[in-house]
Amino acid sequence: MQRTSTCLWFDGQGLDAAKLYVSLIPNSRIITVNEAGGKVMTVLFSLDGTEYLALNGGPQYKLSPAASIMVFCDDQDEVDRLWAAFLEGGGVESRCGWLTDKFGLSWQIIPRGFMDMMKSSDKEAVGRAFQAMLTMTKLHMPTIQKAYDGG
Repeated sequence: MQRTSTCLWFDGQGLDAAKLYVSLIPNSRIITVNEAGGKVMTVLFSLDGTEYLALNGGPQYKLSPAASIMVFCDDQDEVDRLWAAFLEGGGVESRCGWLTDKFGLSWQIIPRGFMDMMKSSDKEAVGRAFQAMLTMTKLHMPTIQKAYDGG
């Protein structure tokens, strides 16, 4: 078991949320489902090796964009696939690669290439790529790459 983990508070939809998430992220699975009084209380699940706990804690607390799960995508097709899947059924787009799924959890869907660019020593190119990203809802790597390259 990893040393630290994140507990996500849901109002009764923890199992449904976990099922969706493990279906979308490769190498993911539900580890355990624990019940109390005939109701699902917790769901331990892994997204590509990182464990999360979904807690059906009730309506007292809401998920917020103040905390999000970042998914680093290998290519634009993966960005597009995950973006559409997380929005299905009532998700909401935000800016700069952020969205909120139908369960209220916020995600950042980010091309790995963008994160690689942000590590560059060419600060002008980094600035151009970052400025391009700021104009976007869903991140579009070919457009970001063009800005990075100076085009």
